[in-house]
Amino acid sequence: MSMVPTLLSVQNLSKSYGGVHAVRSVSFELKAGEILALIGPNGAGKSTCFDMLNGQNVPDTGRINLLGEDTIGRKPRAIWRLGVGRTFQITATFPTMTVRENVQVALVSYGRQLFNLWGSTAAYARDEAGRLLDLVGMVGYAERPCGELAYGDLKRLELAIALANQPRLLLMDEPTAGMAPRERIELMRLTARIAREQSIGVLFTEHDMDVVFEHADRILVLNRGSLIAEGSPEEVRGNPQVRAIYLGEGLLYDARHREGAGA
Repeated sequence: MSMVPTLLSVQNLSKSYGGVHAVRSVSFELKAGEILALIGPNGAGKSTCFDMLNGQNVPDTGRINLLGEDTIGRKPRAIWRLGVGRTFQITATFPTMTVRENVQVALVSYGRQLFNLWGSTAAYARDEAGRLLDLVGMVGYAERPCGELAYGDLKRLELAIALANQPRLLLMDEPTAGMAPRERIELMRLTARIAREQSIGVLFTEHDMDVVFEHADRILVLNRGSLIAEGSPEEVRGNPQVRAIYLGEGLLYDARHREGAGA
């Protein structure tokens, strides 16, 4: 049996702001094709951790080995070029451009091409943009301006854009924020299917426990900057410290009940 490669290795990652410890000695690994959730209450350190992984923030101490490279001190664009895609809580698209053109912008950027939608490069990567849109179920919207899209469709477009650099790792910060419950489940099912088919590792933060427990292979739980639990959804659900500090008996019961009912 072949070994599954480790895409991300984090060791003793820490970040403080004045006397406040935002992240304290956090360590974990993520393997190819694995869906890993990072959860915790507001102020637990999730966003700070993400920003350090993505190069938007420099840790005080610790090591980040991402796709075989030490990325401490590297800028977000350099990390993106290594093969890391990222989606954000708030979608960032060009509303007056078409859906296809938004994907083409990302493809042209990755290919280091000088971009001019109104020049000869308008056809650049048109077929590849179409393939990515088809992958996320958006090819029928290709020629529509982004400003006309419903929010759930914008989230699917954002996923297509995040896949434009052929990532081996996806960082997804609150990918279902603002979506209706059914749309949340559908988006994460789509993401999980693509990730497993293409052996892409996914690290995501999420407040919706239905999404977390249905799709995560493993869960990391942060509280006040420290990693207090790590394991399978069942292990995390049964962890007394997680129950006491974050999820609560009722929320855990509800998630388990809905899961058992096939919701």
